[in-house]
Amino acid sequence: MEFNRISVIGLGYIGLPTAAVIASRGIEVVGVDVFQQAVDTINQGNIHIIEPDLDIVVKSVVTTGKLRATTIPEKADAFLIAVPTPLNNKHQPDISYIEAASKTIAPVLEKGNLVILESTSPVGTTEKLADWLAEARPDLSFPQQAYEMADIKIAHCPERVLPGYVLQELVANDRVIGGMSRKCSEFATELYQIFVRGECINTNARTAELSKLTENAFRDVNIAFANELSIICDRLKIDVWELINLANRHPRVNILKPGPGVGGHCIAIDPWFIVDSVPNEARLISTAREINDGKPSYVLEKIRTAADEFKRPVIACLGLAFKADIDDLRESPALDITQQILDQGIGEVLVVEPNIKTLPKALSEKGGKLVKLSEALENANTIVGLVNHKEFKKIPANTLNTKVVIDTCGIW
Repeated sequence: MEFNRISVIGLGYIGLPTAAVIASRGIEVVGVDVFQQAVDTINQGNIHIIEPDLDIVVKSVVTTGKLRATTIPEKADAFLIAVPTPLNNKHQPDISYIEAASKTIAPVLEKGNLVILESTSPVGTTEKLADWLAEARPDLSFPQQAYEMADIKIAHCPERVLPGYVLQELVANDRVIGGMSRKCSEFATELYQIFVRGECINTNARTAELSKLTENAFRDVNIAFANELSIICDRLKIDVWELINLANRHPRVNILKPGPGVGGHCIAIDPWFIVDSVPNEARLISTAREINDGKPSYVLEKIRTAADEFKRPVIACLGLAFKADIDDLRESPALDITQQILDQGIGEVLVVEPNIKTLPKALSEKGGKLVKLSEALENANTIVGLVNHKEFKKIPANTLNTKVVIDTCGIW
């Protein structure tokens, strides 16, 4: 299949880097997003998210005319859908953005087009996407109707990248490609081979959907073990960091580091997609989620106990992002803990987050202050390490000798 123009629907943390990488291979890419500000920013050769080196690539491909953004979909040879799939407050997946994307591209679909769903999705979502498109375009045939002979080819190919390393991993990582038919997988593989150096492995759509969820559920279960171990060690007055280092000397043991919880739009979200599909069977996965979701409350209680030692508690919260050295606050346990300290009036809160310029309104409106690290270390009597940013690892140990220190992620 020949790809002269590719459309990427959703220009966020996955869609924009994907669009930029494809455009850098000399193919015309039209990015589509509902937010006009994001579209305008990209068309100026700038970016609205933080990701190392992405600004250089975007500026280059916009300057050469290979990438442009719009709010209105246009005809293309292939459409990559990379929109959010959040959870609702009942831990149920919300695929309404995918449905909206399908209705957006349906009018411009033509016979021979390829549609790829990249959004992390519950099992069966690719089939729903095909049904929504078929309902909107009865003049075209789809894989669930005509299988190999379908006018429109549809596949699921979940992203598998790490924030902070997205550009490298988009190219280097293997890709799991789940087509709704053999031809769907083959066409999708041809597209990814334009820019992917890793292996493209073909399967069916349902298996591809579950593969991404399985990867993150596996990691979540392992983190839950470490987090539960940290609580056990607290109760037994044992240094969890020493314990893990000793246990990991066994040749077949590799315990992860505990933290204040689990954040981000993958590990904290994806396991619930499995639980929602098969709640009676996903017992270990569900328990791991509950352990990790409960860890911020445990950390908060430790902070409250520390604050009670002071007449005027001044608490420095070091880090808001969901992981080290990025600006992404999605599902961040550090953000949740900081918010709870303010909501419960435990003390004055000084926030240090080197990767953002302004505090989220939910924190600033409650009296939280975004300060430099030096100011926090000088004025706070309680230091809470919530994210192991590189800046925090450089803090001299003697600086902390006069403080109450709660290190949730092994910074020091």
